[in-house]
Amino acid sequence: MIEILTPAELDRARDTGALVANILATVRERCAVGTNLLEIDRWTREMIEGAGAVSSYVDYAPSFGSGPFGHYICTSVNDAVLHGLPHDYALADGDLLTLDLAVSLRGIVADSAISFVVGPTQPPASLALIRATEEALAAGIAAARPGARVGDLSHAIGTVLTAAGYPVNTEFGGHGVGSTMHQDPHVVNIGRPGRGYVLRPGLLLALEPWVMADTDELAVDADGWTLRSATGALTAHSEHTVAITEDGAEILTLRR
Repeated sequence: MIEILTPAELDRARDTGALVANILATVRERCAVGTNLLEIDRWTREMIEGAGAVSSYVDYAPSFGSGPFGHYICTSVNDAVLHGLPHDYALADGDLLTLDLAVSLRGIVADSAISFVVGPTQPPASLALIRATEEALAAGIAAARPGARVGDLSHAIGTVLTAAGYPVNTEFGGHGVGSTMHQDPHVVNIGRPGRGYVLRPGLLLALEPWVMADTDELAVDADGWTLRSATGALTAHSEHTVAITEDGAEILTLRR
């Protein structure tokens, strides 16, 4: 399903995007050495419920997961890159943490992810991974405009990631959003320009470059959800929800 939002629905999407951005910014500010992943999940639940919003994760049970997710935010640490299930773990100095959050407010979903290093130790390899995903995300957003094709965005994202020397996995990538969290079109993180669905004003896309330092192969944790690099290598993930407008792409989850 591909949804094209009305102007009124787009205004609601802006509100959802601002909420997601604010929650991620608040959680990032609170994270420190010793913060427990379950504590992050609790903070997130409190902010979602306090805003009168609904988690897109708690009851989410897709084919690639093991039953309902049961938590409010994805917390992926170091070699974990996607769908990190919060558990009893205290963050250590130098940990590379990815937070991924999707929320529905007044019937419209926004989805965003950030990666950052916890504590005073900031390993250059971790910062390089994060920078590559952020630059790839910016390139994908710059390519998003009416009349462009999905392949143009994939090509822009993949060009940055491969130029930085990272392999690109195509199993998981960006996607449409709207009244539900995951919709068509699928936006892989590498591709050929001039192919795929033609972007139209009113379309919402969650663009999400993610990489693993030395592999494109994933391994699934025993929890049935957390996806890790098959080699144990570090990972990073950046994501924004954008709206296609007559003028280009409007970032709805921009953290201010």
